[in-house]
Amino acid sequence: MRCPYAKVSCLLFCLSLVFLFASSVCAQDMQALKNRMLERKPTIDALKNQGIVGEGIDGYLHFRQQSPGDAGVVNAENQDRRTVNGIIAGKEGTSTEQVSRKAAQKIIANARPGHWVQREDGSWYRK
Repeated sequence: MRCPYAKVSCLLFCLSLVFLFASSVCAQDMQALKNRMLERKPTIDALKNQGIVGEGIDGYLHFRQQSPGDAGVVNAENQDRRTVNGIIAGKEGTSTEQVSRKAAQKIIANARPGHWVQREDGSWYRK
């Protein structure tokens, strides 16, 4: 049985990452980033529920089915994730890729049943 707080915990984790490293980006830009991600969340969740996108081991969304009309929202989400991960990487003195893969582990661990997620070997499965 899944913990009813897993979704909220994952969202709070992601948002805390955004706020934790706000000092390197002006507060207004960080607020805009947070707002964009929150506004997209219902659309991203719907795409995951439909099996159109899945969470990659690289920390980014990947299309599992053709859906050209949704490319804009997925690309925007991935770009904002890259921005957040880059900020964290700069603060931690590591690479954006390492931060992204660490975030992916948490996102995948908290993925809902039925969502597509990627294994370390690159293969995909429904959780």
